[in-house]
Amino acid sequence: MPEPRPHTAVSPSPRPSAAPADRPRRTWAVLAAACAGQFLVVLDVSVVNVALPSMRSDLGLSALGLQWVLNAYTIAFAGFMLLGGRAADLFGRKRMFLVGLGLFTAASVAGGLAAEGWQLLAARAVQGLGAAVLAPATLTIVTSSVPPGPARTRAIGTWSAVGAGGGAAGGLVGGVLTDLLSWRWVLLINVPVGAVVIVAAVLCIREGRGAEGRRRLDLPGAVLATAGLAAVAYGIVQTEQAGWGDAATLLPLLGGLALLALFVAVEARTREPLMPLKVFRSRPVSAANAAMLVNGSASFAMWFFLTVYAQGVLGYSPLEAGVALVPSSLSVVLGSKLAPRLMAVVGARDLAILGALVAAAGFGWQSLMDADGSYATTILGPGILMMLGVGLSITPLASLATSGAAPGDAGLVSGLVNTSRTMGGALGLAVLSTVAAARTGASAAPEAVTAGYALAFRTGAVVLLAGALLTLLWMPRRAEQH
Repeated sequence: MPEPRPHTAVSPSPRPSAAPADRPRRTWAVLAAACAGQFLVVLDVSVVNVALPSMRSDLGLSALGLQWVLNAYTIAFAGFMLLGGRAADLFGRKRMFLVGLGLFTAASVAGGLAAEGWQLLAARAVQGLGAAVLAPATLTIVTSSVPPGPARTRAIGTWSAVGAGGGAAGGLVGGVLTDLLSWRWVLLINVPVGAVVIVAAVLCIREGRGAEGRRRLDLPGAVLATAGLAAVAYGIVQTEQAGWGDAATLLPLLGGLALLALFVAVEARTREPLMPLKVFRSRPVSAANAAMLVNGSASFAMWFFLTVYAQGVLGYSPLEAGVALVPSSLSVVLGSKLAPRLMAVVGARDLAILGALVAAAGFGWQSLMDADGSYATTILGPGILMMLGVGLSITPLASLATSGAAPGDAGLVSGLVNTSRTMGGALGLAVLSTVAAARTGASAAPEAVTAGYALAFRTGAVVLLAGALLTLLWMPRRAEQH
């Protein structure tokens, strides 16, 4: 195994050094365990999509409740991920990896056995909390296990591909489980997989932390960030029924923004902040996270709209909808795996821009969808283009962000990368769902529903173009990879 980076604290008990021939094998075992954890947490963002109609009929969920099956997870995931990243630095990456995965697995049991809608939503929120502890530890384990240079870039590319594949495979996995077993198995499947990964992590991953001498966590900051994000998302969703000027919309929106502003004020004054504002002095860190947030706001919603469109408009079964998205799943993995090689040719910044432009072209093509379109032109072609672009952009943005991290802030910045993308996804789903509903109106006709989805994809294309422009203007042309 490569020597730890200088800031990594290993177990004080002496251990014999691994033989040189065993080091690559141990390194890849560590990467496999870390990437498996990342696969699980990203999979659960999208795996429930094709199961939503079954959940609705079984538990009596409303249309708003269906959105919160997704948002309860993503908001808790995004809101507590900074706390999870800092905890990995303070208390140890392996320890937090195991704590997060254990909590995630236990919540999966509760969600799979839920008898009421509120029980499912509560379990999804706890799942998101477990994912928030687990996900930052996965990226920090990857970056601290591989020395700087091309090897680390390839490792981050693998981590990105696995994460992207988890999100992309959600449709297929959810469709197979829902059709052959029950919607409950889209959650219960995490239990045996989680148990295997826990055993692998115990055996393969060595403990390490990035910040010595500090043992305080900024819990008020985490609560403010999560509450603020949840209130903003709830306010956006309320516009679908109440409109933008109604008190039911304005109160949560303004309250959420006030909480987020208070979060920034608390972080600026506290001695040990959850999110030290100094990390944003690095242009690569700040620009990469802003681009992650903007791009994530479009790409997360894509899976929701495509799976609902395939089942609700084109009449696909859950399994057929999942199979229909397999090429898109493969293209996002392909893009993530190609990215490290292309970064060496065109540079991380330019590849991130190119990826956003390719994804925007796919969103534009998808916006031409109609109620009786063919699979090739309404799902296959645009889906491949959208997800290829997403895959090409994730790896360079993650590399640019983590390369600017100070040694003691590695877990924090890893958490921030995941937070930006997931927070963008939660808010993007709320905004684009509202855009689609405004266009559809009260009609349930397939043509009206499709028109709403098409407008959401056009809006997503504009958002991705804005993300490309933001990266072009803000990201340094020669951001160094440390």
